[in-house]
Amino acid sequence: MIELRNLSKHFTTLDGPVDALRHINLTIHDGDIYGIIGMSGAGKSTLVRCINMLERPTEGTVLLDGQDLGTLKEKQLREMRRKVTMIFQSFNLLMQRTCLQNIMLPLKLAGVPDAEAKKKARELLELVDLPDKANSYPAQLSGGQQQRIAIARALATEPSVLLCDEATSALDPKTTHAILELIRDINRKMKITVIVITHQMSVVQEICSKVAILENGEVVEEGEVSEVFSNPKTRASRNLIYPEMADNENLLSDSGQRIRIIFNGKQPSQEPLIAKMAVQTGILPSIVGASTRTVGGNAYGYMLLDVPGSPEDMAKIVSYLNAIPDIIVQVEAEYTGEGARA
Repeated sequence: MIELRNLSKHFTTLDGPVDALRHINLTIHDGDIYGIIGMSGAGKSTLVRCINMLERPTEGTVLLDGQDLGTLKEKQLREMRRKVTMIFQSFNLLMQRTCLQNIMLPLKLAGVPDAEAKKKARELLELVDLPDKANSYPAQLSGGQQQRIAIARALATEPSVLLCDEATSALDPKTTHAILELIRDINRKMKITVIVITHQMSVVQEICSKVAILENGEVVEEGEVSEVFSNPKTRASRNLIYPEMADNENLLSDSGQRIRIIFNGKQPSQEPLIAKMAVQTGILPSIVGASTRTVGGNAYGYMLLDVPGSPEDMAKIVSYLNAIPDIIVQVEAEYTGEGARA
């Protein structure tokens, strides 16, 4: 288990002090695939470098199975990093060495005999489905194949934790999906805890069970992916999950009465919700913005509505929507009438 307790990291730059991380508290359980997501500059990469002590936190502690990594000496840190390995966006392979040699490298650095290291490296080439690339050089491989070699190298020391720092950002969607499938398969077969650092919501949705959202060095929301995605509670979360919503929320409303409806995947996508509501309430709201998708016949996403009329009309609309199971109603304007779930 990884525990981050009151973790902060401050830098001093020519432009002044920077608070890259501020009071981070997270618990990542064994076997999790845990996503850490945020926009550029949110502190994601600094956080992952603090987890394996490539960056020393200014304050707070990082605990791995109860051990405070900040107390380890340099030799102990090197041993720890064999158990907490990392893959990167840029792959970081040695271009002058073959794929087999790249995978063998951490084993040789750990003092493993050549024959044993070579045997292990060939097994890992099989695991990442590239057994025929042992004598190829990285420049001869596609981006996806290079990342597979990087994953094999990261697994050579039999780690308990795999850190993925924007590991699929340089890949096309099809290759990204294949790499995520491989990581999920490794997590399942080898019981390795995976921490995924990304700015891509699609990556978190596809592979992660839990997620923390970073903004300006702070965790603004954290929990099960299904819960956070179906009902984002902070503006930062909504901006990441539904970027179109951020644009639409800035539009001025004539009525000053606005409702957000969030579909959590249990509402049938064919249901004419707004049309039925207009007929039954006699109130026709304007759709300011929407981002919805259909998966398995059900609706996921959101709809942002402007409600015309009086506060009583707003209350009527809120009451109607709250009676519908399995959608979330959030009131955006000043209305706080009975039944609203903001």
